[in-house]
Amino acid sequence: MIHKINGSDARHSVVSQIELDLLATLLESEDAAYPWNPGDAESEAYFDELERQFAAQEVLDEELTTRAQVFYDQLDNLWSGVSNASHYNHTTESTVVAHLQENLHTAFAAGIPQALLNAIATKAAEIVTSGQSLGEQLVECVQSVLPTWGTEDLLIFTRPYAYAMRSREEQNLTSIVDNVNNQDWSNLSEIEQAKMSVAIAYYAIKQLNDSQSEA
Repeated sequence: MIHKINGSDARHSVVSQIELDLLATLLESEDAAYPWNPGDAESEAYFDELERQFAAQEVLDEELTTRAQVFYDQLDNLWSGVSNASHYNHTTESTVVAHLQENLHTAFAAGIPQALLNAIATKAAEIVTSGQSLGEQLVECVQSVLPTWGTEDLLIFTRPYAYAMRSREEQNLTSIVDNVNNQDWSNLSEIEQAKMSVAIAYYAIKQLNDSQSEA
């Protein structure tokens, strides 16, 4: 019995909702109501407005398509520019490294390992514009060839160059070259090799800074 009553209440609720929806439709303003009679004089204006809206939507769609294509073309151009700039920067950096390596090979005697000179030149070109202090740059260059050395220990060897830079009394590059070339690398102790590597790194960074000043 209770089930029948509940079912009856549900059907009554559905019917009531339908009636409410129908009443809301009848109470809508004439402008918002659909003209059910196409022959009515007011229907023509209604359909004309619909056609105008459809035409405007088509124009909007066409304009959107055109603008989207222009947008994607601009993205392609920007991406192409970024790719070209990246390639240019990579090529320029490679040229700088190669030129610096050649300078180091020319300046220092054949007794200095060529791989050491190449590694220092590569690292120097990488970090010369990093914003680090001269001491930090020299340490990174040396650690690229003598990785077992700690930063604090190497900073001790870089102090004469850092102090000279701050006092505007830069180390004489010719004296550095002469001092390095008067040494036999294979007979140097680890400490002497570290000091020598710092001197070579300073020479490399000074060469880069001078070339940038002239550019």
